[in-house]
Amino acid sequence: MWRCTRAFSPFLFFRGSILATLEFRLAEMLKVPVEALGFQLWGIEYVQAGKHSTLRVFIDGENGINIEDCASASRQVSAVLDVEDPISTEYTLEVSSPGVDRPLFTAEQYAGYVGEDVKLQLTMPVDGSRNLKGAITKVDGQMLSLKANGKELVVALDNIRKGNLIAKF
Repeated sequence: MWRCTRAFSPFLFFRGSILATLEFRLAEMLKVPVEALGFQLWGIEYVQAGKHSTLRVFIDGENGINIEDCASASRQVSAVLDVEDPISTEYTLEVSSPGVDRPLFTAEQYAGYVGEDVKLQLTMPVDGSRNLKGAITKVDGQMLSLKANGKELVVALDNIRKGNLIAKF
């Protein structure tokens, strides 16, 4: 993981509000420069932790991602953030591959893993729980169907705070 420190924004709230808007703006800002390097911008995650906030930029490529790819993307992303300066407080920039337990951000990403097991952290409980594990059965628009605990559950994508594949070894 490549890291560098830079300034970042004080407007940080829960996913689904201003934080989601910030992440969306950053994704729009960084998509073209990342793609110019031949990579896919997989997703962006901002985690505020007092003075130790972190901006994670996940990139993917046809042949996977290595440390040199992360370093190249980090330099490109840093240059864009220096010019655009979308945020104003200190944070750490991390550029990495999504990995085998990759985070999922979009309906298209979830749809690409139908039949696979995922772990979800929800904003609002579904079936009495904010943490679900199960297999994706389908994605319909912004709704995700999941087979969890022997039940078919439906979760709105905007209710997902964090979603990850469960790696199979």
